[in-house]
Amino acid sequence: MRSLAASPSPSSSAVRLLQQYESHHHPEDSDVQSSQLDPDAIELVQLPIANKLSTSASAFAPSSTVSVSSMFSFANTRVSNLPRTVAINSSAFQNKYAPNIVRNQKYNLLTFFPVVLYEQFKFFFNLYFLLIALSQFIPALKIGLLFSYIAPLAFVLTITLGKEAIDDYDRMKRDAEANSALYLRLVKDRDEPEFVRSCDLHVGDLIIIQKDQRIPADCILLRTTESTGTCFIRTDQLDGETDWKMRIAVPSCQRLSSNEALFGLNASVYGLEIRHRQRYAWGSYFVNLIRDFYQDPSITDPLTIENTLWSNTVLASESVVAMIIYTGRETRAVMNTSLPPQKVGLLDLEINRLTKILAVVSFILALVLVALDGFRPAWYITAFRFLILFSSIIPISLRVNLDMGKTFFCAQIMRDSDIPGTVVRTSTIPEELGRVGYLLTDKTGTLTRNEMELKKLHMGTMAFSGEEGMDEVRRAVESEMKSTSNLTSGRGIGSRIRDIVFALGLCHNVTPVYSDDGEVSYQASSPDEIAIVKWSRQVGLSLHRRTLTHIHLQLTCSQRVFSYQILHTFPFTSESKRMGIIVKDEVTDEVWFYVKGADGVMSALVRYNDWLEEECGNMAREGLRTLVVARRRLSQDEYDAFVSAYTAATVDMSSARAGRIKSAMGIIERELELLGLTGVEDKLQEDVKLTLELLRNAGLKIWMLTGDKIETAQCVAVSSKLVARNQGIHIVAKVTDPIAAWDELDILRDRSDLALILDGESLHTFMTHHRPAFAEVALLLPVVICCRCSPTQKAEITSMIRGTTSKGRVCAIGDGGNDVSMIQAADVGVGIVGKEGKQASLAADFSVTQFSFLTKLLLWHGRNSYKRSAKLSQFVFHRGLIISVMQAVFSAIFYYAPIPLYQGLLLVGYATAYTMAPVFSLVLDRDLSEDMALLYPELYKDLRKGRSLSYKTFFMWLVISVYQGGAIMLLSLMLFDNEFVNIVSISFTSLIFNELLMVAFEINNWHPWMVYSQILTLAIYIASMWVLTTDFDLEFILTWNFALKVLVITAVSSLPLYLMKILKRKLSPPSYTKIMD
Repeated sequence: MRSLAASPSPSSSAVRLLQQYESHHHPEDSDVQSSQLDPDAIELVQLPIANKLSTSASAFAPSSTVSVSSMFSFANTRVSNLPRTVAINSSAFQNKYAPNIVRNQKYNLLTFFPVVLYEQFKFFFNLYFLLIALSQFIPALKIGLLFSYIAPLAFVLTITLGKEAIDDYDRMKRDAEANSALYLRLVKDRDEPEFVRSCDLHVGDLIIIQKDQRIPADCILLRTTESTGTCFIRTDQLDGETDWKMRIAVPSCQRLSSNEALFGLNASVYGLEIRHRQRYAWGSYFVNLIRDFYQDPSITDPLTIENTLWSNTVLASESVVAMIIYTGRETRAVMNTSLPPQKVGLLDLEINRLTKILAVVSFILALVLVALDGFRPAWYITAFRFLILFSSIIPISLRVNLDMGKTFFCAQIMRDSDIPGTVVRTSTIPEELGRVGYLLTDKTGTLTRNEMELKKLHMGTMAFSGEEGMDEVRRAVESEMKSTSNLTSGRGIGSRIRDIVFALGLCHNVTPVYSDDGEVSYQASSPDEIAIVKWSRQVGLSLHRRTLTHIHLQLTCSQRVFSYQILHTFPFTSESKRMGIIVKDEVTDEVWFYVKGADGVMSALVRYNDWLEEECGNMAREGLRTLVVARRRLSQDEYDAFVSAYTAATVDMSSARAGRIKSAMGIIERELELLGLTGVEDKLQEDVKLTLELLRNAGLKIWMLTGDKIETAQCVAVSSKLVARNQGIHIVAKVTDPIAAWDELDILRDRSDLALILDGESLHTFMTHHRPAFAEVALLLPVVICCRCSPTQKAEITSMIRGTTSKGRVCAIGDGGNDVSMIQAADVGVGIVGKEGKQASLAADFSVTQFSFLTKLLLWHGRNSYKRSAKLSQFVFHRGLIISVMQAVFSAIFYYAPIPLYQGLLLVGYATAYTMAPVFSLVLDRDLSEDMALLYPELYKDLRKGRSLSYKTFFMWLVISVYQGGAIMLLSLMLFDNEFVNIVSISFTSLIFNELLMVAFEINNWHPWMVYSQILTLAIYIASMWVLTTDFDLEFILTWNFALKVLVITAVSSLPLYLMKILKRKLSPPSYTKIMD
């Protein structure tokens, strides 16, 4: 951008610029070219202002604004979606753009109750009981005490409201803390900066950010206290990456004598807002700096991503001065934030279906009783009263019991000393771990450690590997440097080795950081880069020092330092797949262009050779990550031509910009001298082989989704035993023809035992033209490996499997930011805290520290969580069914009158104090030991069939409830003694004892707390008899007659079922008992 003139109106060239911008980026144009805005296609686009702009920043600011939806809400806040020109420290923007407010609260005082209550009553459970409770306010429908209907619902809602209120209050405190953080703001004509709260900062403010301070908004870095004009930021809270990122101050601002001199500049920053929120993604910021210096008012400083400081990152080095460009909801962090999908477990869906069946059962039961009574006048009122009496068929306590159980299961997982560091972030789906049928895994950092080591160096006619090979390289470098005083070109072995070592020592973005005790560490955005720099030091050439403009290498043997001026750097991108640097030797003044990258792109840039492709394939089959290293000496004319073309291309704001940059790079990226090929090893995670074998034996079908090439992925799959020994491998690569893709599917249909390996291009063809057929075939294969897979494709595959199969849930595991979409799309997402940071871990449902922990997480904790949840649910259903059956029998015998059998505290106590503890103690039960579950992973296969809670088991418990309820009620009526209170005391006591016995009969392994819960519940019930005198006749219950009748009724209702259980166990034992025997 250009300097600002003093005229009050925009110049004609500025108007033409905006018109040019609108012609390429019209708001109504929905066909925006992906090369312009796609964040995967470009790292940064710079938009310069041509000629001189007006000092009136508002003249260029958009006059129209539109609302942008976000998870954050602000009162009276609008978001600008058109270009903005922000003058340094101008006060004109205070009310124009979004306030710099952090707001993560979900509710406010007005929305809290309506929103929370809606979220609760949209579930059938709670809505059903709300209608039942409201019906008690109608006199004709009132049955028993109003308290007995309202109290359970009120208890559930109070717990939920309290939990939501506490969570939102915590969010409010975190917001208040962030908004009240103090920052120093520079003020014109003042000697000292002023303290300002974060929420009071505005666009255009100049702020001083101290070391370890959070960056409050999206800013342009103007100055640093470092003489080099650089600083480092930590972005782990933004993108999950643990490596520090280097940022560079605007050179012209860094050269100023003081911070106050910034106010002497007539300068602005020009920025572009992305209209479509989904396009406003990582790396897609559009900014340029216009400045008016006294000496040269025509200078333009094009800005790059290295000149930006993102909101929510942390400054890791000394203090800096920055200019705020985007605030609040317009910051990059907020625009790229979305709420993760709400995951609902399969067990919850099954329970919801069973609940609806129970509602139908209660409705039919009410109609049957009304029909048997002859449909008397106002029969519909009687039917509704029966529905109210049978409301306990659908137990409201089921949701409370399940939520408490899941919380307990999650606590057990996090307390497990065998899987330390495991964190449960989604406490609503632990039982999903027990029903996984498909495991989708990343490769790098998940199956491998993301610990890189350069293992092999190949130079066409020679190769070096192992300690002996690297020692030979070191000796060759030392010998060559002793015999020559400079880097003269040569074709001898020593010269070639020296050339590639120096190339690897120069071509990177690594910065050495020295601690107080002199120890050196390296900071870079890629572990591959660090591995190469460490290897260079190992062979005798260390990275001594690096600044923004210079890089210094030191020869270990002689301590000789080689200094180079950095002229240009070209960072690695997903599109270019290479990294380059232009340096100038300060001794010889020679200009060299060094580049390293993937063989797929480098093979077209280097001179003809007959070994590169073959050796790349060989290294890939060894499981090594390959990089091709090349160079080119540039003459002064070539360099000047490149600088002229490249500079013109970078300040071009038209759609031709990308093409012009590519054309400029073509000046130097041609006829490159091939120096060699490096092979970097990424070591396997601990116990990966054993883990994959156990999971495969457990019946899981494993898919590996990676961005690596086919050869590397295949090698890792074989070495990790993902592909079994002697298992056939079918490779599908570069298939773009739909007919050819269909032929590949025909081959796979006849060979369901093969392991399939395909690349991203072929995957796209399958997903676009034959998605259903591909899903049908691929889901039958034991192993599928997708290479060159983008994050979007990972999520698409996950969604395809979820939508196609019913044979188990889908679990996705990864460690990097590119795995987040896959993790969130899966039924169960597992994130690994790894070298790539915590982004995957923070986005996952479960966080682990290594891949091998997956074995115990699934085979043990998953098994227990599912089987315990299923058993707990069935017992709560049984508890409601049996009392409803007793009510139905009682009403049928007593002339079909809708009179409650139990009222008030008896009904409330039945679902709480009298039965809750023993039933809930089932969360401690286990059907087999941990050692047995891990020793025989085949037992896991039965869990996916869902037999622990199915329609079959549900109707079995329904029959059991009908039998027990009928037996208890009929025997109580047969043993009825004169007074009605006796039938209540006999039947209710028998009911409680029956429930306690049923829990005891279902326990596989007794836990001390199970015994305590039985004894405590029994004591509470007996003690309550002396309190509830209206329901219990103390004189009667203290007689042997009462005890005998209760004993007989309990024995008839429960012992036959226990005998049937023993008989069934003998005739058809479960699979785990066969193994234990």
